[in-house]
Amino acid sequence: MFSSKLNSRRIVHYIYSIFTMIYTFIYLKIKLMAMASISFTNELMRKGIHLTSILIILVYAFFGKQETQTLLIVYLVLIMIIEHLRLDRGIKLPVFHILLRQKEKSGIGSHVYFTLGALVAVSVFSKNIAFAAILMTTFGDMSAALIGKRFGKIRIFGNGKSLEGCISEFIVDIFIVVLLIQNPFVSVFMAFVATYVETTFVKIDDNIAIPVFSGAFAELAFLLIPH
Repeated sequence: MFSSKLNSRRIVHYIYSIFTMIYTFIYLKIKLMAMASISFTNELMRKGIHLTSILIILVYAFFGKQETQTLLIVYLVLIMIIEHLRLDRGIKLPVFHILLRQKEKSGIGSHVYFTLGALVAVSVFSKNIAFAAILMTTFGDMSAALIGKRFGKIRIFGNGKSLEGCISEFIVDIFIVVLLIQNPFVSVFMAFVATYVETTFVKIDDNIAIPVFSGAFAELAFLLIPH
């Protein structure tokens, strides 16, 4: 009986945290689009792809790991078929094509890397670490872009990223990890790794790099910390 109540509380906690993040995400994205003069409709549809992170977590929380893996594999196959038609056959799919950024029109879209990163996280890492890694991939990058474009003055690492954006991402990542992982050291370490990867990795897509590296280092930290 006690275990059942505890599980119910955890599910409610997950849902509350997730919807808080959704609200924050939508609000900040509207602000970002206003500053960058980006089409609201196009950007909202683009970010709908990344908001599948919420669906991934809900499926995992309510149905389990195997079902989530199946969903991600099916989705990955579908989007790979779309990428084949687009890149190899030159077929411009309605709506989908206009959502691509310029750099994605001649290469693999970020949604493919995002799905691969989520699949790795779900398959390899423990549940809460997987949740944190996936959510940081969605919300951390967004916060870095928002603060960096609006307030970024100090450029670091020579790649155009700002210190202000880096700090904002770290704060958001900390918020996410603390909600899911009850270990202060691992929380800070995981958030640091995610922020470092997003800030310094240029050639590797951060949609796959953030979940893989942050999740792997978090698991390693738990192994090294004495129980």
